[in-house]
Amino acid sequence: MTMPMIIALAVTVLMIILIMVDKLPFGAPPLLALLLLVVLGVTDIKTAFGGFSNSTIIMLASFMAIMAALQKTSFIVKFREMMYKMAGHGGFKAYVALILIVMLGCSLFGTGSTAYYVLTIGLLSTLPYSKQLPPSKVLMPAGFAANHPLLPFNTALQYGIVVAVLESAGVIANVNLVKFTFVNVALSLGFFIWCLLAYKTMPDHPIAEATEEAKANQTAVSTLPHNKEIITYICFIVAVVGMLLQSVIGDAGYALTGLAVGGLLVFGIMDFTEIRNAISAPIILMSAGVIGIADALGNTGLTALVGQTVANMLGTNVNPFILIFVFCVLTSVLATLTGSTIGTVYVFAPMAIATCVSLGLDPTAAAAAIVISGWCGHFLPIDGMPAMIMGAGNYTMKEFWKFTIPQYFIRLLFLTVGAVLIFPMA
Repeated sequence: MTMPMIIALAVTVLMIILIMVDKLPFGAPPLLALLLLVVLGVTDIKTAFGGFSNSTIIMLASFMAIMAALQKTSFIVKFREMMYKMAGHGGFKAYVALILIVMLGCSLFGTGSTAYYVLTIGLLSTLPYSKQLPPSKVLMPAGFAANHPLLPFNTALQYGIVVAVLESAGVIANVNLVKFTFVNVALSLGFFIWCLLAYKTMPDHPIAEATEEAKANQTAVSTLPHNKEIITYICFIVAVVGMLLQSVIGDAGYALTGLAVGGLLVFGIMDFTEIRNAISAPIILMSAGVIGIADALGNTGLTALVGQTVANMLGTNVNPFILIFVFCVLTSVLATLTGSTIGTVYVFAPMAIATCVSLGLDPTAAAAAIVISGWCGHFLPIDGMPAMIMGAGNYTMKEFWKFTIPQYFIRLLFLTVGAVLIFPMA
């Protein structure tokens, strides 16, 4: 292990500890960690703070302003009223219903859609406090539900990667798409079961958006005249369309989201101070900061080193289930730490496939599980979705881990079992 790897890991651990002790303002620990990495020579300052010019962060910051404007509309007023009614009918039923609704929406957008989870968490962050259904109790499970499709028929990206990694390892790829879809179903089932079990353990407190001003506005009507409210909805739609089209039109999709914020300013829906406060929220500092940490870890070569070391330790006589589960853990952990999901998958999947082939086993189950596991980290708030959930929900590190660590292992167990049952290895 090289000295840059050791330093990068040590700084990352220090950052996590600072987040855990909760003595510094939210978003400050990653900034301190970035400065340490630069001072200690692990990375240059341009790379360290590159997260602040990251296209996803720009889109996220813009959407934060859009959501702030949306809270002035009658849509949010009605949304809050609906949530009060759901809570009045029974906390657990509303809790389950919200999770299922978000999972159903994820079926349309696909796993890992930045646009969808930003939209979902942004809407959940407007939930008013209710003793029957505290927003802190539902925001984390429902937020992570944005990564778990109830009906996973939109799996083209992951399916394509499975075929690609099999072919790159010299295996003739003949993966049944319907069967691959059911591997995703196994993962979502594990997630949903954990959400049901976790209900009583979730914390009860107001979330980040539940400020005194927000509380005062919970029973208020829209603060915007009708014409400005229509413009706000148009800006919101433009922002969402930009996020959805990003994979097709590239950076222009992110720019559309920013232009939508410009429309809010031009038409007087938000003043510059309101927009500035929204786009510089602590969650933006946290999300942008951890990108630099992830890049520094990835650039040290840590991913390849860990993968090769573990492959050598497992040898050629390992139980297939253990082999797949271990590589799923490695892939998800390193994808979380380095911020490179697809890159990490392309490092670890061929290693597991080669081991399966050497054992005379069909490697399809390994390829399917390992590729999907790349989107199954989330036990650390150093990625867009978990960072946004932790910040919007005002969760402590203890509260965050109480949900995410069991979620992490339960999902990977269901994923591994599902892959082995659906794609027999013998």
